Amino acid sequence: MKQFKVGILGATGMVGQRFITLLAEHPWFTVGAVAASPSSAGKTYAEAVAGRWVMEEPFSSEVGAMTVLDASADRETIAESVDFVFSAVSMPKNEIMQLEESYAKLECPVVSNNSAHRFTPDVPMIIPEVNPRHAEVIPALRKRLGVSRGLIAVKSNCSLQSYLPALHPLMDYGLEKVLACTYQAISGAGKTFQSWPEMVDNVIPFISGEEEKSEVEPLKIWGSLQDGIIIPANEPAITVQCIRVPVSDGHMAAVFASFAQKPPLDEILDRWNSYAGIPQALALPSAPRKFIHVFTENDRPQTRLDRGLEGGMAVSVGRLREDSQYDIKFVSLSHNTLRGAAGGGVLLAELLCAEGFIQ
Repeated sequence: MKQFKVGILGATGMVGQRFITLLAEHPWFTVGAVAASPSSAGKTYAEAVAGRWVMEEPFSSEVGAMTVLDASADRETIAESVDFVFSAVSMPKNEIMQLEESYAKLECPVVSNNSAHRFTPDVPMIIPEVNPRHAEVIPALRKRLGVSRGLIAVKSNCSLQSYLPALHPLMDYGLEKVLACTYQAISGAGKTFQSWPEMVDNVIPFISGEEEKSEVEPLKIWGSLQDGIIIPANEPAITVQCIRVPVSDGHMAAVFASFAQKPPLDEILDRWNSYAGIPQALALPSAPRKFIHVFTENDRPQTRLDRGLEGGMAVSVGRLREDSQYDIKFVSLSHNTLRGAAGGGVLLAELLCAEGFIQ
């Protein structure tokens, strides 16, 4: 695989910082540009994140010495200097849409962590082990934008990664109804306990916009490609309650599901244990060797013990049981800033590079 130079838009924020750490020793990708808001532009990266660096791993001296560019004003400079960009900017949604489309029109592919383009019909929203074939919409997107190399591809909401991968191997039983309660870490809000002391010993039963995303985004992921756009699926019916809990990293979900044909519990366990996707077949650098880790103990998965499995890129499931109201219930877990955010973005970029969509 050739080496790719990448830019990071929003490089000083929490997800941008995570991209920096993940790319530090990546075998395919090297950081070629870091960009952020005008308030950080012109500073070295070390100066821009001074007092704001929240990752356990340090950034390299090479990245620290890079001059931070303005993600908006320096678009042409950035697009000319890298092979593609990761987008993790913090801006109003309409501004993010315009910014990402402008990079694509400069023939610079965009792999986005933002929600702005998740419901643009010809922009694929991909969990690489679940719906990699949605990348086949990219030629239609390029035709609309009038480009040959530019594209926009997005990852889904981070909380979906905790439970949708566990439901996906069961879809052919006729998944009809899903109820999920998600218990989401404070890093999902870009916070630490130092910056958000109000979360210590506290639970907040509301996360703005999260329930709407969690109920609708799976239908696009499970949708079909028709006439150059992605048509969302009509089912299952999904209802979600999202709760912020005093945990640094890791989103957990309590999931209830009903099917047209109720699957036996042993078959569910077999499917979870054996499930693998294209990232595993291609041995992509960030892909977990085992995508779904199954626990049979009553008290697993646990956030602190299991969120870091396979570099934080695996999904854990446990407590599978029959339910009195739904067919089954279980608990699942993923690392929200790795599998759910920056790590999922890196894996998506690897998939697009391996399959020739980014060159």
